[in-house]
Amino acid sequence: MPLFSMTGFARADGAGSAHRWTWELRSVNGKGLDIRLRLPPGFDHVEPPARERIAAKLGRGNLQAGLTVQHEAGASRVRINEQVLAEVLAAMQAIGKIANTQPPTADGILAIRGVLETVDSEPDEAARNAITDAILADLDKALAELVTARSREGAATAAVLTARLDELEALVQAAEASPARKPETIRARLAEQIAGLLDAAPALDPDRLHQEAVLLATKADIREELDRLTAHLAAARALIAGDAPAGRRLDFLAQEFNREVNTLCSKSNDRALTAIGLDMKAIVDQLREQVQNVE
Repeated sequence: MPLFSMTGFARADGAGSAHRWTWELRSVNGKGLDIRLRLPPGFDHVEPPARERIAAKLGRGNLQAGLTVQHEAGASRVRINEQVLAEVLAAMQAIGKIANTQPPTADGILAIRGVLETVDSEPDEAARNAITDAILADLDKALAELVTARSREGAATAAVLTARLDELEALVQAAEASPARKPETIRARLAEQIAGLLDAAPALDPDRLHQEAVLLATKADIREELDRLTAHLAAARALIAGDAPAGRRLDFLAQEFNREVNTLCSKSNDRALTAIGLDMKAIVDQLREQVQNVE
């Protein structure tokens, strides 16, 4: 399974039972799966199955899912507001007792504001269930499109990550081959530093001198850091080529890369080796930034 990005957009439109609707899905980076639904009034019952469908398709990311629903033309009907009509008739009877007026005509009464009103026709239960099923089916379509978009973005991210890993591996090999790591170079540097210790403290205890020499030799050795970086490179490549969600583990490896490179830089007392370490650090920072978008 390729890497999936957490960034994507999808849209799906549908119609049925005198309604039209649109789903819009937007996802961005997130530590976990955060689903935010915006549903129109009267469609709250769509939320539980919608959340279930989203959770089945996505593992991580902040998702905003919006549903808009419109009634199609002709889906409304005219009805008499009986309460307003009763009040109008009562008022006309009262006026007739006071003043000698012509009785009102039906068209005159119906022309009074509020007597006739237009209302949306309410679907029956079967139609309501059919609308819900169709809306959820279109959510599935939008989710499939979103997954495809996240897959395309993930493939591009995988290519970038692989390029950064190649660059980092080349730098590890350069550090491995650095003249500063040759035994004779390390011995010469140790001899120079020990001579400095003897000049500073001629009466230095031989045991203390041995301890200082061991400490200097240990600090000059970056073998362990190079081995760990090589192991982390192999693990990262395996995750990118694997068939399981890799975002969290790649994020952990990026932190480990950073830790080992920092240690390598702190141990280095050679300018060329330090420059390699700083180049490594720049690449690891780019790697960490890209990994933040992987599901």
